[in-house]
Amino acid sequence: MTDAIEIFTTGGTIDKVYFDALSEFQIGPAAIPDMLREHNVHVPHRVTQLMRKDSLELDDADRELIRVAVAASEATRILVTHGTDTMPVTGRVLAGIEGKTIVMTGAMQPASVRASDAEFNVGFALAAVQTLPPGVYIAMNGLIFDPAKTVKDRAGQRFVQE
Repeated sequence: MTDAIEIFTTGGTIDKVYFDALSEFQIGPAAIPDMLREHNVHVPHRVTQLMRKDSLELDDADRELIRVAVAASEATRILVTHGTDTMPVTGRVLAGIEGKTIVMTGAMQPASVRASDAEFNVGFALAAVQTLPPGVYIAMNGLIFDPAKTVKDRAGQRFVQE
């Protein structure tokens, strides 16, 4: 499995689905397996759902669980889907894991809605994880960011370097 991409899902907006009875979005099953199948993606990969949480609900224990899973993986190329609100925080926790290219991505709109950026971001992140040198990166909306120097600009619905 070391030549395949390990994909860990944690929840976040990318996995939110609309439940009519509740009139609100909630985190559902990981969107990425269907997305990759529907778009005829054949890069060897394995998807593991670590949790189903909004990133604002993630705590230090959750981030440590993510770190342990990434560090323990035999894969050298790791993709993590994550909520955008605290993605840079988790990225900083993943720093220092040697010998792996770790790319985090997510979406500003759920993958289940038509105008979502999820499909583009996942495709972009899959390309990034295969071409970037070892380290931790955020791949969002066509740009690569260093989590140590990145914040989410909520008003602009984008990430920016500090």
